[in-house]
Amino acid sequence: MPIDLINSFKNPEHIKALSLQIKKEAKRRINIMEICGGHTHAIMKYGLTQLLPPQIEFVHGPGCPVCIMPKERIDEAIEIARQPNIILVTLGDMIRVPGSKTSLQDLRAEGYDIRALYSPLDTLKIANENPDKTVVFFAVGFETTTPMSAVLVEKVVKERIKNILFHINHVLVPPPIHTIMQEGADIDAFLGPSHVSVITGYNIFTPIVEKYKTPIVVSGFEPSDVMESVLRITREFNEGRCEVENEYSRVVAKEGNVKAQKLIEKYFEVRESFRWRGLGDIPKSALKLKDEFAKLDAEIVFASKLSKKPIDDHKFCICADILKGRAKPFECKIFAKACNPKTPVGSCMVSSEGACAAYFKYGKFLRN
Repeated sequence: MPIDLINSFKNPEHIKALSLQIKKEAKRRINIMEICGGHTHAIMKYGLTQLLPPQIEFVHGPGCPVCIMPKERIDEAIEIARQPNIILVTLGDMIRVPGSKTSLQDLRAEGYDIRALYSPLDTLKIANENPDKTVVFFAVGFETTTPMSAVLVEKVVKERIKNILFHINHVLVPPPIHTIMQEGADIDAFLGPSHVSVITGYNIFTPIVEKYKTPIVVSGFEPSDVMESVLRITREFNEGRCEVENEYSRVVAKEGNVKAQKLIEKYFEVRESFRWRGLGDIPKSALKLKDEFAKLDAEIVFASKLSKKPIDDHKFCICADILKGRAKPFECKIFAKACNPKTPVGSCMVSSEGACAAYFKYGKFLRN
């Protein structure tokens, strides 16, 4: 995208005009949950809460795949990494998230071979350079990153690569939204995740809108995108409408990326249940390798080494309430004290997309 077009979405005069229009049209209180951590950071970075009337309140949701990863899944990765002749690879933020006793980062400091990836396809090079070792890809992410994992699986299958395994932790956006709403969350509308919607299309949110009567506007990440989306939500309430809208039409289509969807369906299937950090077990909320690719599944290959026992978070950590939209980071007693980016206690502080990390970095923009 041209630089001048990108800058247009940060134009102060345009953002100010949207702010004035929202203040003019906002007639009732609206609690808006942003599902994606990218939106949380945009809201905090650009001080958008300062530009909105008191009636509009942002509520932070479970939109960070690193933040929602339960400790037992991280412990599984740690145990796999401890096995002989293993190279474990994953995304950078995931390395820093604490498990029940340690983190992948600390384990790497002990000498185990754990590497951060820029792209899942980097796994191929690592495997080729280390034919005497098994490379385990610890895959995380929502629908956004799943296609790249599927591409990697396809290459492994087609090229008959023998020293790559997968620990799949890809999760889906709609199921946790259902869980949050069924628990009676005080949420009136949602900012829909844009990158997820590029893959899935925005029509996946229609059942949520229809069931809970909550508008969803798929929003881009620039400040004007978020403000335009808030204005659209405001107008839906004023006009008595409840719809899915696509503010990010320059990238997102109704049907999504059909080619990517077919590739995902070729190699993955929905798990019966998956435990989310802070949200508990959510049915049909994550993916796993299909049974026909069981030889590539690290969970099966190392099953005898892995404990599936659920592990609770630190007793002082309120990440669970933050992920459910029940609390803000500054309500945590250890926020910016014992828990900070250098010594994170909870996953919401570890991840670069986490709400606590956003509040720590941009908290000066909070409305008093």
